[in-house]
Amino acid sequence: MGPEEKIIITQQEAAVSIQAWWRGTLVRRTLLHAALRAWIIQRWWKQKLATLLEKRQRATLDSYVRKEWAVVRLQSWVRMWRFRLRYCRLLRAVRIIQLYWRWHICHTRGFIQGHYDVKENQMNLELEFSLGSQACRMQQCISLPIKE
Repeated sequence: MGPEEKIIITQQEAAVSIQAWWRGTLVRRTLLHAALRAWIIQRWWKQKLATLLEKRQRATLDSYVRKEWAVVRLQSWVRMWRFRLRYCRLLRAVRIIQLYWRWHICHTRGFIQGHYDVKENQMNLELEFSLGSQACRMQQCISLPIKE
């Protein structure tokens, strides 16, 4: 082996090592690109899953809110109906009490009704007295002294 052969072997080894380095760089670059693509796909999938989970949670919450709102509304309707029923009963009782009270006042105190007409020199008077169950009617014609 002469010096030329040593240089050739060295050049061949250098060429082989350069080619190996280049192939390694290409492989590493390809693996890096594949890893980045896999990472991008995983990230996208995780976002999709998070969105789906959020939609499910929102739907569950909306359903719960609708049910609770319906329960509250039904309870308020029942309370309103019960209050209205009680109010109507009290109103009927008040009307009955007022009716009896008015009848009692009318029959115990009595009342006077009447009207009159004035014609020329006389006054026609018609009165009706009511005291309890007794009633009295009076008609009278009164002459008026008019100086001429």
